Amino acid sequence: MQRILRILIIVAMLITAYLLILAWRDDYAGKPATSVQPTTMTQAGSDVPAIQHAGDVPATTASTQVVSPNNANFITVSTDRYDIKINPVGGDIVYAALKDHSATLGSKEPFVLLESEQGRVYVAQSGLIGRDGVDTATSRPTYSSPKNSYQMNANAGALQVPLIYQKDGVTITKTYTFTAGQYPITLSYNINNNSAKDWQGQMYAQLKRDGSADPGIEDKGMLSMATYLGGAWGTPDKPYNKLKFADFNEKLNVSSRDGWVGIVQHYFVSAWTPKDFDANFYSQSNGNDYFIGYNSSILNVPANKQITLTNTLYAGPKVQADLAQVATGLNQTVDYGFLWPISKVLFATLEGVHKIVGNWGWSIIILTLIVKILLMWLSNKSYVSMAKMRAIAPKLQALKDKHGDDRMAMSQEMMQLYRDEKVNPMAGCLPILIQMPIFLALYWVLVESVELRHAPWILWIQDLSAMDPWFILPIFMGVTMFIQQLLNPQPTDPMQAKMMKIMPIIFAGFMLFFPAGLVLYWTVNNLFSMTHQHLVNKRVEKQMQNKG
Repeated sequence: MQRILRILIIVAMLITAYLLILAWRDDYAGKPATSVQPTTMTQAGSDVPAIQHAGDVPATTASTQVVSPNNANFITVSTDRYDIKINPVGGDIVYAALKDHSATLGSKEPFVLLESEQGRVYVAQSGLIGRDGVDTATSRPTYSSPKNSYQMNANAGALQVPLIYQKDGVTITKTYTFTAGQYPITLSYNINNNSAKDWQGQMYAQLKRDGSADPGIEDKGMLSMATYLGGAWGTPDKPYNKLKFADFNEKLNVSSRDGWVGIVQHYFVSAWTPKDFDANFYSQSNGNDYFIGYNSSILNVPANKQITLTNTLYAGPKVQADLAQVATGLNQTVDYGFLWPISKVLFATLEGVHKIVGNWGWSIIILTLIVKILLMWLSNKSYVSMAKMRAIAPKLQALKDKHGDDRMAMSQEMMQLYRDEKVNPMAGCLPILIQMPIFLALYWVLVESVELRHAPWILWIQDLSAMDPWFILPIFMGVTMFIQQLLNPQPTDPMQAKMMKIMPIIFAGFMLFFPAGLVLYWTVNNLFSMTHQHLVNKRVEKQMQNKG
C-alpha cells in the first residue's frame, strides 16, 4: 500500500510539473525554428519589405503610424462569417471580426481577430515591390473601388471586392474574394501592362502584429499558461514549425510553393499561403512590431501582357478540417502536444457524439463511459485485487500486531498471504496510471479545440473550456475521490492513512483552475469507478465468506 501511495503522489506531482514546464518552455526557452542569417534593417519607418538586390529576402521594418478602423474612408465588407475593413491606402485588411465567435462569454460583440488600434495592431498586408512596384518605403498606393461598402447577399455563393490602381499605363487590380460559409479569403493580384516597356517587380504578403497579449485568453485564468502566441510556418517537407516573436529579428529564409506563414494564438490563427508560385518566407521585428510573410520571385510582365498571382488568407478559428484544406500542416496549429494521437482520437469521438447529442458536456460524459467500457477488463482485475486487499486487511493488521517492529518477518508472511489469497497489491495502481495519458490528452483537447470555446453544459457551467466559476465541480470531484478511497483497502500505517485522506484535497486543489470539462470527465469517471468497485467489493466479500 505504501508503494501505491507513493505512486499516486508522484503522478499528481508529475502532472503539475509537466504543465508548469510546458508553460516555462513556451515563454522563456524558445529556440529558432530554422537556420537564420543576420539581417540589415533598411528604410526605417515603413511596413513595406525592401529589396536590397535581386533574390534577397525582404527586410521589413515597423511603422509607428496606427490608423483607426473607424476611418470613414475604409472599405467595409460584410459576409456571413466576417465584418471586414480594408484600408484603400495599400489595400490591407486592417479589421476582421468573426461573426460566429463572441468576444467573451455572453457577449453580443464578435471576436475581433485583426485590428489596428492604439492598444493593438494586427493586420494582413500585401503589395508589389521592386523596380516597378507601387509599394515603396515612403508611400503606398491608394486604390479605388467601385463601392465603399460591400454586403454579401443571402443567396450569393461569393463576394468580390476589387481594388484598382493605375500608373504609367499599368493597371493593378487587387481582388479579395469571400466565399459564403468559409473563412479562407482569396487575394489575387492582376498586373495588366499596357505600357510600351516591360514591368518588373515582386509581390509580398505578410502579417504584422505587435506584442500585445492574446485577447483569446482573457477569461481563461491559469489555462493561459499552456497556450502559444507567436509565429509559425510550414512547407510540405516541414509541415509545422513555431517561430517565437523573440526570434523574428533574425531572418527566416525558407522557400516553398505550397507552404504557409502565420501567427498563432489561442483558438485562432491567421496565415498567408501562396498558390502555384514559388515564395520565399521571411520574418522581421522592430521594437514591439513583428512581421512574418513571403515574397514572390521577380516577376516580368512584357508590354501588352498581363499576369495574375493568387494567394489565400485564412483569418479565423483553428478548425482542423478547414485548416487542412488550406495548406499542409496548417491544421497542426491545433497543437495537442506529444499525446496528439490520443487527443485526436478523443476529439474525433467527442465530435461524433456531439453530432448526436448536441451538447459538449453530455458528450464528455458519454466519452467517459466509452473509455470506462474499453478499460473495463483491466479495471475489473484491479478492483478485484483491491477488494481482496480490503477483505484480508484484518489479517494484515494481525500480522503487524504479531511481528511488531520485525519488518523482515512481517514482509515474508505478508508476501505469503498475498500468494495464498492470489492478491496483487500493485494492481490498484493500473487504472490511474492508464487514465493519466487520457487525462492529459483530454486536457489538450479542451485547451486547444475552438469547438469547445464558450461551450455550455448545464446551469452554472457555461464554458467547458474554462474553470468552474463557482468551484462546485472540483469540490464535488474531491468528495467522490474521498468516497472512492473508502472503498479501497486502508493503509495499516496511521501516517499513510492520513496522507491518503489528504490526496482528495490535493487533487481538488489542482482541479480548481482546470477546464470544467476536464473536471467533469474526472468526476464522472470517479462515479462510474465507485459503482463498479462497490459491486466488485460485494462480490469478492461474498466469495471470501464462502471460502472461509
